[in-house]
Amino acid sequence: MHPVEVVHLEHDGKVLLVNEHGEGPQQPIQGRQENSNQLRLPTQEEVTAMNIEWKHLRETRVVFGTMVYRILKGYPKIDWPKNWAWKDEMIADNAVHPVAREAIYRSIHRLVSKVMICNDNDEVLLGKVERGHFRGFWTLPGGYMDHDEHPSTGCVRETLEEIGLEITLESNEPIVTQKIFTDDGISFVSFTYRSLWNGDITHLKLQTEEIAEVKWFTKDDAQNVAVSYFDVEALKTL
Repeated sequence: MHPVEVVHLEHDGKVLLVNEHGEGPQQPIQGRQENSNQLRLPTQEEVTAMNIEWKHLRETRVVFGTMVYRILKGYPKIDWPKNWAWKDEMIADNAVHPVAREAIYRSIHRLVSKVMICNDNDEVLLGKVERGHFRGFWTLPGGYMDHDEHPSTGCVRETLEEIGLEITLESNEPIVTQKIFTDDGISFVSFTYRSLWNGDITHLKLQTEEIAEVKWFTKDDAQNVAVSYFDVEALKTL
């Protein structure tokens, strides 16, 4: 049976894996289909037995059906462990336990690109969202970045898709914020840019299944109605 508490030790892309007997380090084999020889993250006792000192960073909770697993994320106080597993090679090996693969999946940042569209009246344009985490609330235009997309391109694309507005960024230096919001352990990183536009919002063509309406807000009011942590932090800089 898999331990209910394990340690995710990672050092510059290398992760400590052990076998079902707690022996390690073990190496994954990409593309392996069989899973009889289970590889997993070690327990605290197994890490101690290897004489590895580590710094505890955070905890992540993984739920599979009725099973709840506790993952302790940590940084090992050792030289770079070249004989540990590459984290990118763990995903495609069925012998690696799903808890370990889920820990790696959750440790990858989710990247968001947004824009503060301001006018000469010191107002900010917000949209009321129709889907996703913030349905029914006001947010800055933007969203998830595509895989091969620069953040300065992502927010321009998203703004055109969401509200039909072509914008030009004032600068390529974004406000960058990062936060983990729940014990799921997923980290979000937001890049928020600034743009100037003095047009008529009644002429905008909204993607209505995503944005119900748009509205100009004063800077203070925008901070008060915005629900996204990243939006609020960016709006504070205006």
